[in-house]
Amino acid sequence: MANTPSAKKDAKRSAIRAQRNRSIRSSVKTKITKFRRGVTEGAESVEQLAVLAVSALDRAVAKGVLHRNNGARRKARLMKRLQASEQAAPAPAHAPAPTRSSRSSAAAQPAKGTRAKAASKR
Repeated sequence: MANTPSAKKDAKRSAIRAQRNRSIRSSVKTKITKFRRGVTEGAESVEQLAVLAVSALDRAVAKGVLHRNNGARRKARLMKRLQASEQAAPAPAHAPAPTRSSRSSAAAQPAKGTRAKAASKR
């Protein structure tokens, strides 16, 4: 037990911080778990869950609850898992973009060297 008044105050502050840190750490773990469940179950909003988990990790790092390397490592693992899930599930086929004719694209571009000549005359 603390003997001096400052040590008593420090012990009290430490207990308050520990409780706050525990709460933040718990919410981070919950969001990561929800993301992992979403990936395994093939949820539609996996990207949104990843954003929430990364945001929670960033906030925990900013508040000093997690070390920045720990947060970076966890985010890297989340993104790796997200990319693996996206590759496992084939992306929907997109319709090809309409192509322009070669004549219309050539007309839209200025002739080469015209800008350089105009700048040198000034």
